[in-house]
Amino acid sequence: MIVGSESIFTGYSKAFEKLNADPDDIVILCHDDIDILLRDDYFTSLLMNELADPKTGFIGPAGAKVLSSRSVWWDQEQWANGGCGGLAFHGEEFGPICDATCYGSYGPAAVLDGVFLATTARVLNTIGLEKPDYLTGDWDFYDIHYTYSAKLANFTNKISPIILLHNSRGELVGRNSWHVNREQFTNKYRDKFPITINE
Repeated sequence: MIVGSESIFTGYSKAFEKLNADPDDIVILCHDDIDILLRDDYFTSLLMNELADPKTGFIGPAGAKVLSSRSVWWDQEQWANGGCGGLAFHGEEFGPICDATCYGSYGPAAVLDGVFLATTARVLNTIGLEKPDYLTGDWDFYDIHYTYSAKLANFTNKISPIILLHNSRGELVGRNSWHVNREQFTNKYRDKFPITINE
């Protein structure tokens, strides 16, 4: 768990450095308010199988096959046109206050949501986890930055059947860091949009 770090980038970077991981080791970056809804043996097997190919970048339960210039992976227009994929449960517990969001089919992705990201140490050593100079907000847009960096390094990201319960709604209202970093990401890659899996 990241505690007392000045940014999520620094927290992830320092934690990964302490691991001293071998290149093929699997590393998970995730929120602390999730429950994995898979049997341990199935979950482990899924990660190992999905990350066995050295060309695989990140895998996660949800993301965008197409990222528009709005730089919002769950963009409603892209979603309606099949540009998103994955499945997630949201809420504080199962029952009336829990709901499932189906974004679309599994498969290759341009970028992934940061609620859960799994990859190998090889990928992380290639892209780096440090905060990039172009982002000024400390706590947001790391997921889009990391997964797009993997794509730019010729890795393939995948939306995978990792079923989880996210014990929050992920509200962004009032999160200035997210809005600032989204604008900065959009400005940096303005000539790349729409970002697709075949780019």
